[in-house]
Order: sequence, then structure tokens, then C-alpha cells
Amino acid sequence: MYSLRLPRQKAAILHIRDSMIRYKFSKNMKVLFVGINPSPGTYKRGVPFSNNKTFWYLLKRAGLIDEKISDLRDDTKLKQIYNKKFNLVYKFGLVNVINRPTPDVSSLVKGEESAGRKKILNIIKKYKPRVVCFVGKISNEKFSHEKKFGFGWQNDIHHSKSYVMHFPLHGKASVRIHDLKLIIK
Repeated sequence: MYSLRLPRQKAAILHIRDSMIRYKFSKNMKVLFVGINPSPGTYKRGVPFSNNKTFWYLLKRAGLIDEKISDLRDDTKLKQIYNKKFNLVYKFGLVNVINRPTPDVSSLVKGEESAGRKKILNIIKKYKPRVVCFVGKISNEKFSHEKKFGFGWQNDIHHSKSYVMHFPLHGKASVRIHDLKLIIK
């Protein structure tokens, strides 16, 4: 397993001092999940999608992880699951297009995704995940610079299949669970 340690941002701007997210990748990844950027709470906890844990609940409900809901709700246990099982046991990876935490995507600046796009392409090329799953349309839009695409399967990236899932926070959970079950088949 390998991890990429992202640089700390200026605490005066972010009001965050003590944490960062360690993104994880390894050979034989089943799925590399690609998010847009972390929320300040997620960044502070050091666990992707931990501010609103819907993503984790969906992974559980889709059968992609075998964890207790109570453990997913608990920040300490969720961090242990992410650090010790997400990559090694479940064979998943996770990275964001943009590493800077913001309260919402409206705070992102055009062009800010360039470094992340290159980094993600290198990760895909090096680790060869079976599927690259963009968590929401915005993450795929920022990565691909395409505006016209739908949810579902996209063109391959290197030798990896590519999928755009619905963002975990908006709409029916059943749609997101269906997305997750499709990418793992």
C-alpha cells in the first residue's frame, strides 16, 4: 500500500491546524473513487467524506464494505476503517481532484484542478484500478473538462473503466446504491 501525504494549507485561511487526508492507492485496486475536494470538517478529521457520512453508509448498503453502521458513525472507528481496511481489505482507493478544503464547490477557482488532474492520471496509469468512479458530475467535469456527459459508464482512462456516480448527498439513496453495485460487478 502507498499513501500520498498532501501538504498542509495555511491555518489562517482554513482555520484548520491538526489534520490532513492521506489518500491511499495500491496495485490491484478494484475502484479508485475520485471526489471533487474535501470539506473543512472532512479535512480536519483526515477521512474522506466524513463530514456527512452518507458516502460510507452507501458503501455499506451496496455491500461494498462489511462494517457496522455504528462504526461508520463514530469518527475514531471510521478513521481506523479508512486507514486499515479501505485499501488493504476492500481494495479501494480515494483521491480528490482538488485538495483545498472549502465549504462548497462555489469557492473553487477555475484552473485549480490542473495539478490534481495530472496527479490522478499518474495514479491511474501506475496503479491500474479496474474502475475509476467519479463521485458526482462536478468531479468528472473538473477532471475531464467536459460539460456534456451523463451518469454511468464513460470512456476508459488508460486501461481503467470510468464511471460517474450520482453525488451521495442529493436524491434517492437507491440510485446511489445501484451505481455502486454496478461498478463492483
